Amino acid sequence: MDGVYNVDDMRRAAKRRLPKIAFDFIEGGVEDEDGLITNEQAFRQQRLVPRYLVDISTRDQSATLFGRTYASPFGIAPTGLAGLFRPGADLMLAEAARDANIPFIMSGSSTASIEDLGKLAPEHGWYQLYAARDKKISEDMIRRADAAGLSTLVLTVDVPVHSNRERNQRNGFSRPLKLSLATRLEALRHPGWLAGYLKHGTPMFSNWAPYAPKGADADAVAAFVATQTAAPLTWQDVERFRRLWPRTFVIKGVMHTDDAVRAASLGVDGIMVSNHGARQLDRAPSPLEVFPAIRDAVGDRMTLMLDSGVRRGADALIALCMGVKFVFVGRATLYGVAVGGRAGATAAINILRREIDLTMGQIGCPRLDQLGPDFLLREREDDWRRNRP
Repeated sequence: MDGVYNVDDMRRAAKRRLPKIAFDFIEGGVEDEDGLITNEQAFRQQRLVPRYLVDISTRDQSATLFGRTYASPFGIAPTGLAGLFRPGADLMLAEAARDANIPFIMSGSSTASIEDLGKLAPEHGWYQLYAARDKKISEDMIRRADAAGLSTLVLTVDVPVHSNRERNQRNGFSRPLKLSLATRLEALRHPGWLAGYLKHGTPMFSNWAPYAPKGADADAVAAFVATQTAAPLTWQDVERFRRLWPRTFVIKGVMHTDDAVRAASLGVDGIMVSNHGARQLDRAPSPLEVFPAIRDAVGDRMTLMLDSGVRRGADALIALCMGVKFVFVGRATLYGVAVGGRAGATAAINILRREIDLTMGQIGCPRLDQLGPDFLLREREDDWRRNRP
């Protein structure tokens, strides 16, 4: 990873290592991909105003979330099918998160199992639930996550239907993969990735395999998952999952104030304001844009987190200044693990951690609990009021 100094460097290194069909799966959004620009621009439009003559000789970026203190105010968001980019990537990410003392959310489309995560990183591992059309499957996954000792269940609600990911369609990214001659020839230019793929084959959706037809291979399990996911969800399902899950319960994908208020009334412990990394609805606003209204609507009744668009340590601090308690990154650590396995994931974490530390020093903030809207440029008084926790 020579020459990798930031997340974008890591992105370029991942692009060199991965064939186009795999890299585009990580990189792409939906339709015109305006949402990808919207997410990043929302952070870039904010400005941090430094305070000087402050003692920043020691700086502490530790953050407490649901009663546990983590080393940094960010965690690893769920990223599906990571095993395609490097065999064993899910558990490499979990291990890197555990060693860095940050949370890791195992994707509902993981290629490792809930039980593997429970053995490797029970105190840092969360599980993302993609609800199944067969309610018994969802209930059993919740029981498995409980038995594995995972601390937090994350119900993702922003996939009511499968999205229109046109990059994937053009590349033939489906299950089974429809590899054109051009795609196969392009993959030959990435021998490091190709060797792993030929050795290990198509990765299995391990958490879904027990429910698929007996003897199903990886492609058959994936076909089964396609029939079960994008399941219709209602608030009654939220209530049912809340009753089944005994510990911290989070809803991921909330973007509307009314949904946030409803979640709080049902005993949800936290929400992750997210537009799924701009991979579902292309014309959605960015989470950062809608966050102030959600914060004002629910106050301190729930823990408010955010993902989508975080590319720099400064982005994390901007979100915290607006009242976000914790942010999650997905693509950054996925680039890292694709490039360098566990070491690459650790490198991505350390890049963000270093940027947070340096930015805290630059703005005169030795501790995260001192962050607030006074560190943000307020061009108009109504903007200042809207952004103030």
